[in-house]
Amino acid sequence: MRRFLCSFFSWMVLGAICCGAETQPGLVSNEFIFEKAPFPQCHASTIAETKDGLISAWFGGTREKHPDVGIWVSHRKADGWSAPIEVATGASEKGERLPCWNPVLFQPKGGPLLLFYKVGPSPSRWWGMLKTSSDSGKSWSEAKRLPRGVLGPIKNKPMQLSNGDLLCPSSSEENGWRVHFERTSDLGQTWTTTGPVNDGKTIGAIQPAILFLGGEKLRAVGRTEQHKVFAIDSQDNGKTWAPMRLLDVPNPNSGIDAVTLKSGIHVMICNLTTKGRSPLNVVVSPDGETWKSALTLEEHPGKEFSYPAVIQTSDGKVHVTYTWERRRIKHVVLDPSKFVLASTTSITKQSGQEKKR
Repeated sequence: MRRFLCSFFSWMVLGAICCGAETQPGLVSNEFIFEKAPFPQCHASTIAETKDGLISAWFGGTREKHPDVGIWVSHRKADGWSAPIEVATGASEKGERLPCWNPVLFQPKGGPLLLFYKVGPSPSRWWGMLKTSSDSGKSWSEAKRLPRGVLGPIKNKPMQLSNGDLLCPSSSEENGWRVHFERTSDLGQTWTTTGPVNDGKTIGAIQPAILFLGGEKLRAVGRTEQHKVFAIDSQDNGKTWAPMRLLDVPNPNSGIDAVTLKSGIHVMICNLTTKGRSPLNVVVSPDGETWKSALTLEEHPGKEFSYPAVIQTSDGKVHVTYTWERRRIKHVVLDPSKFVLASTTSITKQSGQEKKR
């Protein structure tokens, strides 16, 4: 009996440790999209809701920047996520193969599912690609290279404006880290671009995410080299932008994503530290300016939990995917009505800067 009680107690403790994250208010569920895959490393996931349910994509291969890295896709079904399928590679007509990077899924109103991604030897020399699907991602069109000077959404999803235009948050790295915005009114056939909205020196910034502030007011937030999340505002639906500035939200030079909920509340997923890529946190704001911590999705010092993607689905739930130690992609479901907020100032800010992509 004593052995049984000790064993039972041990299992109870282990269960409490494993399930402790699920006791956080607002956390509905979490799961891995796959347990095993035909690639050793993966990164930079994206997620979208289609008429047939959720779809996620990421890049996977031997390692980031390796020529065998392609874009992989999985669908959420009643019994879980489907096995990953490779839907895009960087193979050329001459037989050369280059790595793929940073897929972005987006389901516009009244149009096919869009899959943007990049191909090239490095972020300073890559180019934008686009595939479309008329059946929620079960099959895909031939890959189309975007026009010269257009990269598409660089990491985070576009915003579809009231007139139907897609405003794509983008950035470049060849002349310093600089943010710009691209616009298409015909789902990727033709494009216009703002050009860089920061000089890449005062603030080095990439990978913006767009928030809706009401009317034609937008705010973009994202990753910087200055240890804080940047913010930049537009009063005219992204045609022009005010000077870039830094928010009082720490950033370890790692990607973030954000979304404006139907309620008007803003949700951002980010690493609340200035060094490393743990913890990974959910922060919330009523105005896109002052942010408070709602949940900690992961917290294991020395490990990597990064590059989140976030959307709100038609049922009001918030869905997040992110890189889990470069080995798997994790999917988390949140109920924003149950968040309990705390100040981000309670997070210990460390010095230093993360050098990974």
